[in-house]
Amino acid sequence: MPHLNKLPTAAPGGPSGNTAPLPLSRLRTALTVFFALDGFLFAGWVVRIPAIKQQTGASASDLGLALLGVSAGAVVTMTLTGRLCRRFGSHPVTVASAVLMSLSIALPALTHSTLALGLVLLVFGAAYGGINVAMNSAAVDLVAALRRPVMPSFHAAFSLGGMVGAGLGALVAGGLSPTVHLVLLAVIGLLVTAVVGRVLLGRTAPVTERAQEDPVLRRLTGRTRRLVAVFGVIALCTAYGEGAMADWGALHLEQDLDAHPGVAALGYSLFALAMTAGRLTGTTLLERLGQTRTLVAGGTTAAAGMLLGSLAPTVWLALLGFAVAGLGLANIFPVAVARAGALAGPGGVAAASTLGYGGMLLGPPAIGFLADWFSLPVALTTVAALAAGAALIGWAARNATAPQDA
Repeated sequence: MPHLNKLPTAAPGGPSGNTAPLPLSRLRTALTVFFALDGFLFAGWVVRIPAIKQQTGASASDLGLALLGVSAGAVVTMTLTGRLCRRFGSHPVTVASAVLMSLSIALPALTHSTLALGLVLLVFGAAYGGINVAMNSAAVDLVAALRRPVMPSFHAAFSLGGMVGAGLGALVAGGLSPTVHLVLLAVIGLLVTAVVGRVLLGRTAPVTERAQEDPVLRRLTGRTRRLVAVFGVIALCTAYGEGAMADWGALHLEQDLDAHPGVAALGYSLFALAMTAGRLTGTTLLERLGQTRTLVAGGTTAAAGMLLGSLAPTVWLALLGFAVAGLGLANIFPVAVARAGALAGPGGVAAASTLGYGGMLLGPPAIGFLADWFSLPVALTTVAALAAGAALIGWAARNATAPQDA
């Protein structure tokens, strides 16, 4: 089927005016790079949170409020990004969001108060929310065109980018100031966007036969809406853990277990490495176990790993726990989004993704408040509780899609 290997020609008068077909493999590579860049920049920010906390003199609850700026900016943007993608296309919105994210990542290091930090994180959150919704929308179109379950590979790229960003942060944490580090990340982000963004801007997204022939699939009604919400909650529960690890893992290791800043930054790097490994093998795992068993096994493994990571008395046991948690969480989000898509098409994917990323962004401030009320280790056990909850919900919803997934 030759039409599966080429994109439709661009609409006349498009951004580039080039109507030559673009191989799907090239588009897949470009989207993979943007997923990796997103993870790289986000991890570069999170490993410097302890230094930014010290620079601003914020308490745990103050930092939690400031981090709420990321959540607020992202949630507002996520509600608008779908409309922007429908009007301008998911490709231009992805590139524009990448530019904004690259520019805004340098801003936190320039702040010296909690209020200023919260305000600049609103901008950073808006960019982060926009690029994630736009990228996933573009990836959904490409997965449908390829007719292969390659969504885990895009999320693997995000995790790999996070691992590299966190690893780089661990290397430079003792030698570079947060300002120099984050400005360098901004430059890298802009350069990558300038080079790879030309691929996305030059062509429109692939239009699948399903999207052309049955636009009703884009709307959610009745029972379908409720089922999509269920899988969105599963995505939220697991993304909560990813956000908590990103923003609080390093601080837990440094503050509660007296780890060196470089070792503390290594915590998120190991977590991201485990997620990368899990997602790179995600397609094989899904083929062998099915979606429901993969989801339940992942939630159970993540719960056990986070209990160890949050309550372990030594740094190395905590690092082991973080790695196990990353392995368990690896494929739950992609599975939840894929099942929502099977129920309601791209509209289901968008709804579940928005709920999921909401969990990633709302988790960190919730951890901050719980850390002030109880302690940071106790607060991190909520990640284990929600991962276990995701496994239970996934098992209960095992018959929501095709019987072979159960």
